[in-house]
Amino acid sequence: MTAHRRGRLAALVASAGLVLAGCGSAVADSAGHEHPGGAAAVEGPQDRYAGIDLPDPYQRPSFTLTDTDGRPYDFAAATAGAPTLLFFGYTNCPDVCPTTMADVAVALRGLDPALARQVRVVFVTTDPATDTPAVLAEYLRRFDADLPTRFVGLTGDQVAVDRAQLAAGVPLAEEQGRLHSSLLLLYGSDDLAHVAFDAGNTSRDIAGDLTLVAGG
Repeated sequence: MTAHRRGRLAALVASAGLVLAGCGSAVADSAGHEHPGGAAAVEGPQDRYAGIDLPDPYQRPSFTLTDTDGRPYDFAAATAGAPTLLFFGYTNCPDVCPTTMADVAVALRGLDPALARQVRVVFVTTDPATDTPAVLAEYLRRFDADLPTRFVGLTGDQVAVDRAQLAAGVPLAEEQGRLHSSLLLLYGSDDLAHVAFDAGNTSRDIAGDLTLVAGG
């Protein structure tokens, strides 16, 4: 990892909240990990979004994992051009993960249904040893049961899950997936993420930025 990327990562830990979040534990420093996208830079005075503006946008990643029907899911192909929210977490998380998914659900309920139907929501487990397709399906139905768009749950072997995190530019999860990135990335029609969210953002922030991203 370059000194520049380490500096950006340290800035996010200090100023933007959580990079690696231990569900039910303290924030951890992830500066020892390689992740090609780097860490989100600190926001500046020209911020456009309610979430964390990313001056260096993250490219929509390419990876294939297994969905809740047991079928291969090519993330880049399945979500290309659509407003997409991507989050890495695990189903037994007591706080960060359910709060994030609940905020996404509330945000989508507040959108025009036509816009909400365009949005893809993808949850990738950081604990594939526990989160089977069936476990992920039951977990995500708690949040999306009344929504026009179903959340997509993805799992796979540990190597594939690690590659997905690296492709997305988030730090690798630690402690069997319990210590993971808290960033919720939002990709637009240009297949770039110009904004991300963390635990300091609200459902209103997500809804507002979804409207901005979907509107161009």
